[in-house]
Amino acid sequence: MTHRTDTAVDGPGYGTLSIASILAETARRAPERPALHFMGRTIPYGALWDQTRAYAGALAARGIGPGSRVAMIVPNVPDFPRVYYAALSLGAVVVPIHLLFKADEIAFVLADAEADLVVAAAPMLAEAAPAAARAGVPLATVLAPDGLELGGAPVARLEAEAEAATPIVRHTPMNPLAAATILYTSGTTGTPKGAVGSHLAMIEQVHCSLIDSFDMRADDIVYGGLPFFHSFGQMAVLNIAFRVGASIILLPKFDPDEALELLVRHGATAFTAVPTNFAGMVAAAARNPERPPLRYAVSGGAALPPALLEAFQEAYGAEVHEGYGLTETSPSCTFNTVFEPIRPGTVGRPMWGVDVAVAEAKTEGRIELIAEPDTLGEIVVRGHNLMKGYLGRPDASEAAVVDGWFRTGDLGTVDADGIVTIVDRKKDMIIRNGYNVYPSEVEAVLAAYPGVALAAVFGLPHETHGQEVHAAVVPAEGASVDPAAVVAHMKEKVAAYKYPRVVHVVDELPLGPSGKVLKRELVARFTS
Repeated sequence: MTHRTDTAVDGPGYGTLSIASILAETARRAPERPALHFMGRTIPYGALWDQTRAYAGALAARGIGPGSRVAMIVPNVPDFPRVYYAALSLGAVVVPIHLLFKADEIAFVLADAEADLVVAAAPMLAEAAPAAARAGVPLATVLAPDGLELGGAPVARLEAEAEAATPIVRHTPMNPLAAATILYTSGTTGTPKGAVGSHLAMIEQVHCSLIDSFDMRADDIVYGGLPFFHSFGQMAVLNIAFRVGASIILLPKFDPDEALELLVRHGATAFTAVPTNFAGMVAAAARNPERPPLRYAVSGGAALPPALLEAFQEAYGAEVHEGYGLTETSPSCTFNTVFEPIRPGTVGRPMWGVDVAVAEAKTEGRIELIAEPDTLGEIVVRGHNLMKGYLGRPDASEAAVVDGWFRTGDLGTVDADGIVTIVDRKKDMIIRNGYNVYPSEVEAVLAAYPGVALAAVFGLPHETHGQEVHAAVVPAEGASVDPAAVVAHMKEKVAAYKYPRVVHVVDELPLGPSGKVLKRELVARFTS
């Protein structure tokens, strides 16, 4: 039976949605409630929304409107939410850029995203200004002092433009499936791709998290040191906290001692971070006996070794709830909810409305699901949290989303109770003498070795074994690590084909924006 086309059935409908409403609605309902704590100042929601409306007026005067693309290179300071929600309130698409990108990388993103404007904080102008000029994109700045010049010309200060602008009255309604953000993948395997997120996917992420995952309350005080340019900080801290009306302690650059001091001073109740931050906080706890009244902590971005989880819990008296996600999934897929006992070493259950399954990793062009519980395969995901696709890369989008499932590139299992465990990235797996070695399994054992703060396991080419297992370890503060002793210890703890034959002691690990170790950089560094 065929049906005639009818726009009421087949059309986009009349419903609207906007991420900007997250700030606008909380400001309307609780204007005096504190939104941000930054450098001794507290900004209430009402004042922050008024400032944002003025910023939006300045952007509108520049021609920014629905569908415009506004890139931003701004650290975790009050100007980030002002610019972010101002652009979204006009119906524009926000393109956050990594703060450590150099001019060539920034120019690539600006050109690839076809940005209409880039807003850069003054400390980032040395890289952002030449990149904007090269890409032919207008530049405005925040945090710049009066009279600052570039190339003999005054820098356009968004704060000054906002003072002269007419603030918007209300935010622009958008189709729920309209693009809201373009978030560039960390590029751990090559050139970054722009994952396009919709208003619907991101707001559903917020609501599902607040209902099923987080026990966040309006009176919570949340650590805000995760970079907001990345999906984890942007969603799990900024948007979720603002939706419920909690307040955020802003920290532009992570320093564990400063973070602990701020958490104590403001009475922080929730801590959300990546594993390297947890390691830093454990070290800081040994130097400072004061503790904040944390109710719980959240870890994501990379696997959290159980030994580190236990060390943080012992130091701070707060359970750590680990989740899993990717830029392309807005970002969370699964979570160890605060409403159930945590399961260390796992990433918990799928979020509401999100299917997580295991598929044959080697099958290309189609999804071949594995029904047997606890069977290793590639983690695949479908649900309201998926991106709209990769900007300008239909081939990459089609390769990533097959038969309606997003192929994560991560290997893992799902047990009979639906609990998901991530084993490793497909591309990080090491094959030694024909045996599969999963680095995260070896890293978890290394993390428990006395004196090791962080560890990364990777494979290097070997004439006889195909690949050899190597490890890079960062010593804990004040500790020394003997590579030969570590090798001997690991030989006793894991199977013969798994233990690292070579241990490199390093000062730090190369990290991507989400806290993932960039193993390709370790491979390049230690390949002779």
